[in-house]
Amino acid sequence: MLLTLGVELWSGPIPASSMRCMTATTDAVDARAERRAKRIAKHIDSFAKQHGGAEGVVEYVGAAATRIVMVGADGAWGDQVAPSYAVGRRAAELAGLTLQDSFEGELGLKVKTSAYEWKRMAGIQI
Repeated sequence: MLLTLGVELWSGPIPASSMRCMTATTDAVDARAERRAKRIAKHIDSFAKQHGGAEGVVEYVGAAATRIVMVGADGAWGDQVAPSYAVGRRAAELAGLTLQDSFEGELGLKVKTSAYEWKRMAGIQI
């Protein structure tokens, strides 16, 4: 055993009983992530159907979130937030969303903003 700051740390092999628990925990986390991805994919698919198809981009928001920005064929846009980049990518894959490398360029040019967005953007600056 190792002693660090008065705390004993296990230095031997991990007991088999602990490994079973770790595998069960990993499986539970994977199953939860898949359920979240499927739930988000339903929203993405619904958006795409309402707007004649869609393409999008998955971008990091921070350490605990990822944003999936979608742009419909009609120029409408929407987004979904996933708890991780992997869940966001999986949701996009399940929904059949065509992913772009970035929002800049062609994807950004497809967005059609309404008077609401212009008023809201102006209000933020005032």
